[in-house]
Amino acid sequence: MSAHQLNIAIFASGNGTNAENIIRYFNTGDSHPSGMTVSLVVASRPDAYVIERARRLGVPVRVIDRATLNDPDLILPLLRQYGVDVIILAGFLMMIPQFLIRRYPEKIINIHPSLLPRHGGKGMYGRNVHEAVLRSGDTRTGITIHFVSEEYDRGRIIFQTSVDVEPGDTVDDIGSKVQLLEQQHFPRVIHETFAS
Repeated sequence: MSAHQLNIAIFASGNGTNAENIIRYFNTGDSHPSGMTVSLVVASRPDAYVIERARRLGVPVRVIDRATLNDPDLILPLLRQYGVDVIILAGFLMMIPQFLIRRYPEKIINIHPSLLPRHGGKGMYGRNVHEAVLRSGDTRTGITIHFVSEEYDRGRIIFQTSVDVEPGDTVDDIGSKVQLLEQQHFPRVIHETFAS
């Protein structure tokens, strides 16, 4: 790791459990890794609960709409203002524009709640994914952490881990198992990916 502080922006659209976990990992407590910090949370909805979580933890928040995300003259200066080096998608439901992917090559990471390439693509997020896992009869599911490319859920895979889907599991059961994997692994994988 160089002496330069790596600044992380988390892009989120919803409840923010992953965002809070990442912020706590990098920004709080005695054991947080040096050299990386969450400097900004970008929310796509003004009512997203991630905003409250970030504010409680002292991280600046900006709410953007689709037009702002897709305008390089608006989004790039915002990211420069906060010195953003790395972007983490934590339940962010808008497609990342090509110019942003080119500006941050292999510096944008997403987490997907299944074992890609299964149950990926447009519209496949959150509960929709767990419903697809249940319908398909999969006996295992899990998480995939991957670089963002110009196609949904097609970027190079960094990390996968899985959990059993038991007979009788509901969509909520699967969701709980997957969320536990996210909490256990996402911050660590971010750190390991960019700390070398």
